[in-house]
Amino acid sequence: MYSISQALIPAAGRGLRAYPKTQYTPKPLLEIDGKTLLQRNIEILRDALAIKDITIIVGYEGEQIISRYGSGKSLGVSLRYLKCDEPDIGLARGMLLAEEVMQQPFITMLGDELYHRANHTQLLNHFDTATKAICSVLPTKDLHQIKKNYALNINDGAITSLIEKPQTIENNLLGCGTFVFTPEIFTAIRNTPVSPRSGRIELIDAINLLAQSDNAVRPFHLTGQYFNINTVDDYNYAQYKVRAERFQQCKISVVIPAYNEEASIGFVVEDFKDLVDEVLVVNNSSRDNTAQVAAAAGARVETAKLIGYGDTIRYGLDRAIGDILVVVEADHSFKSRDLSKLLEYLKDADMVVGTRTTRELVEQSTNMRGPVRWGNVFVAKGVEALWWKQQPRFTDVGCTYRALWRETYQAIRPLLRGVGPELAPEMMVAVLQVNKRIIEVPVSYHARIGGESKHSANYFKISQTALRMLRTILRQRFGRTDFQLLQELAHQTTISSNSPQ
Repeated sequence: MYSISQALIPAAGRGLRAYPKTQYTPKPLLEIDGKTLLQRNIEILRDALAIKDITIIVGYEGEQIISRYGSGKSLGVSLRYLKCDEPDIGLARGMLLAEEVMQQPFITMLGDELYHRANHTQLLNHFDTATKAICSVLPTKDLHQIKKNYALNINDGAITSLIEKPQTIENNLLGCGTFVFTPEIFTAIRNTPVSPRSGRIELIDAINLLAQSDNAVRPFHLTGQYFNINTVDDYNYAQYKVRAERFQQCKISVVIPAYNEEASIGFVVEDFKDLVDEVLVVNNSSRDNTAQVAAAAGARVETAKLIGYGDTIRYGLDRAIGDILVVVEADHSFKSRDLSKLLEYLKDADMVVGTRTTRELVEQSTNMRGPVRWGNVFVAKGVEALWWKQQPRFTDVGCTYRALWRETYQAIRPLLRGVGPELAPEMMVAVLQVNKRIIEVPVSYHARIGGESKHSANYFKISQTALRMLRTILRQRFGRTDFQLLQELAHQTTISSNSPQ
């Protein structure tokens, strides 16, 4: 098998079709199941093809990529960066920046594509000195995907023609963004006319030029799953497919903040413990038997002297073992029967929050009375307006029944300062601030067992809670926030944990 030691990853484009995801983040840094598209492709090159000399072409927000991965040491590779000052010139012309570096055959992987369980180890099996290029292809039933990528025709083991974003589909072969090139590709790019469709020189047109000259362009038949992340919908679909596949292997922790809840805590633990891997009760130095009752029911109990409700939730989330973290009240106002609903939607989101605004699911004796209910709706719509570019849809900012991925919590952790009930909307806003997806789903809501709510027992407490929530929301929206610093802080743990052993 022919040996290749270098790879090129073009990652300079603006990603306008994926806006608002790419408003502050280059598309290759979008995360799928806790790992960026760029890192996933670097790992394919490293693990499947034994390539550690990798050049990345950066452009739009390229400093984020350089800051994130640096020399590549944390990933066990050597990274080189080429700056494209004109990210709108297109993929092909951008690749010319690498001509002096790529003097031997090299692999190219587009930085905004996702391969899942693919067979890249076989990529070079059919490459020889007579081959000028290899294009990866995947049979597909979704012919619409071909119109968004490129089409190709194969005859006697050679690619005879390629068409960028074809209007007419002749076969079921989807052209993908993994290539093997010789340095002749650079000459072909220079000899390729500007596309009348896009107004730019297209890489696929340059490869087609090579294919027309002789039988030197060959296909590599991919297996596994492939996703071209052009739009937010593409991104969400890829996220769902990857997460759904591993969902059954994920550990789930339920975190229950508790203070003087001995009357109800046992029921809550019993309700959830057989459905999850861990029930963690954080006992905020209760003066009753909350800790003893929770432990007897089967929970792991940690007792600490904490400032308030929000501080207690954070303490629990910091210490839970699960890949998926669920927060639920200790007063039995939420039930495990809604857990499956939250978890199913979590395959499609970074955090799922409950809403108590569906009348048919709210018990009449709860404290979700008219003013409380409509106050929640009003503030929720205010959050929508303040973060309208992220297109959130909220009706309840006070519901603490929620589920989120551990990596989501790690990303928002530096933003969380609330020590009381204001943590509930603060978490929602933080998810929007780090450009992640949050979905709201209806959950049932019941009267508490024993005692009274510390935050909504009467209108005075309700007013206090509402003011704290509003102050937090406005501070998060109009306060000073260094987005790039937050991204760096949020991902330090992720980067180090992905270093090769």
